[in-house]
Amino acid sequence: MVNAGSTGGVGGCDIGLGVAVGFFGLGAGYFVWGGQALFDFPKASPDVNRTMGMWGFWMPGFLQFITGVYLIVGLTWFDVFGNAAPLYMAGLAFTAYGIHWFAMAHRRYIGSSSAPDAWIAIAFLFLSVLGVDVFFKAGDTTVMLIFVGLTLIYLVEIPTRFLSWSTGGRLVGLLQLATGIWLMYCTYATVIRLAVGGKA
Repeated sequence: MVNAGSTGGVGGCDIGLGVAVGFFGLGAGYFVWGGQALFDFPKASPDVNRTMGMWGFWMPGFLQFITGVYLIVGLTWFDVFGNAAPLYMAGLAFTAYGIHWFAMAHRRYIGSSSAPDAWIAIAFLFLSVLGVDVFFKAGDTTVMLIFVGLTLIYLVEIPTRFLSWSTGGRLVGLLQLATGIWLMYCTYATVIRLAVGGKA
């Protein structure tokens, strides 16, 4: 469907290049936010939080959002992707996660409380589990593993926010970084296959 190995089967380059933008955006966000949470570098400060907010808004926020809208419009308005049913899940996820990152980035930029994130994390846990289920049934292990990473992130995020669990913040950072590495692999593999016909 949208992974590196099967992109060409349901829309070719159009889907692959669009999805690679979303993969890269979320991966970049997880490198920046996950790395800072795991290694505590740079140290949190109002200036650092504003910079983190800007990166969160533009990379995982904007790049996922435009990918999601691109997929939804292509699937519903113009029917340009053919028989690509799992793309409905991808369109929903990219759009929802993009808007989620807009909110988190703005919250961090203005320095407001992260405690309510515990509740929204429950909704995104359900969305992540749905993604695992859809892509497992579609036989797309590559993308399914992204949703496994997202599921683990939100499973840890919920008690971390509810209980103010300091170790949980570092564990979330570790899971974000690991998922970010997998997203960069997905980006690399998709672009290599489309650009030069190679396989990763």
